[in-house]
Amino acid sequence: MLRAGGLVALPTETVYGLGANAENPAAVSRIFQLKGRPPSHPLIVHIGGAEHLDDWVQDVPATARLLAQDFWPGPLTLVLERGRRVPLEATGGLETVAVRVPDRPVALALLSAFGRGVTAPSANRFGSVSPTTADHVRAELGGAVDFVLDGGPCEVGVESAIVDATGDIPSILRPGGVTREDIEAVLGCPIAVPSTSHVRVPGQHPSHYAPRARVVLVEPEKVVDEAELAQELGHQVGVFLPPSFADPPVKAHAVVAVPASTATYARRLYGFLRDLDQRGCDLIIASLPVEEGLGLAIVNRLRRAAGPRPTA
Repeated sequence: MLRAGGLVALPTETVYGLGANAENPAAVSRIFQLKGRPPSHPLIVHIGGAEHLDDWVQDVPATARLLAQDFWPGPLTLVLERGRRVPLEATGGLETVAVRVPDRPVALALLSAFGRGVTAPSANRFGSVSPTTADHVRAELGGAVDFVLDGGPCEVGVESAIVDATGDIPSILRPGGVTREDIEAVLGCPIAVPSTSHVRVPGQHPSHYAPRARVVLVEPEKVVDEAELAQELGHQVGVFLPPSFADPPVKAHAVVAVPASTATYARRLYGFLRDLDQRGCDLIIASLPVEEGLGLAIVNRLRRAAGPRPTA
């Protein structure tokens, strides 16, 4: 299907991706059309191993090779100078390209059999909640996808960390499945997480990862009071109850008990958001975890989910 220019939903350790032959501009353009994604919003090229990196990029700094050596296969994406094999349709017109090696046997087997790179943003409509099961893909995209490769639930549950590795000092453009602390330990220096960047990468839109319900972020100690007030005002309220609460009764339409483990929270976050949508919530009240480890990625996703809704 990939060789024929089709679109294949494939499982990775982070989320399900909507895959196309990275060297086929027409197939890549179909991704943008199906997702409703702005053509200036670049895609990630998935490759089968670090040994293929030089086939897709050029001018690889030593820091980028070190990160690839330590974290691939894994939920880390490197932004580097575009190689000739990558069409501008895949990079949003940029001369940089985002590349990673997924840590999922099914995905690696597919990449090996295909023998080329696969562009694969999350397999959902642009700006909505990313899919972490094949059923999520089918529910949102239906028969518009040519083939859904079901590999079971995703183990990480949030997208890869994106690192700008084009210069001597890397920076994290999107927090994700590899933590800032782990990257800093490998490089032996602090790594910045800038709020804005001249390099466009996935996940930078003001609203992203958003359910149909409006997401409102409050301080942890105000979650219950804000939820009950909104419920009294006529909203169908979903509540993300922080783990610090000893399961108090909450007057709300639906309640999600947030796991104490940030790894578990990250793995289940998108499922929680989808579930509250399915249960008819029109408002979700949540607080932010501490911005450490995977908590930084969760904070990033919830802030984007609470942001202004996209017009594209």
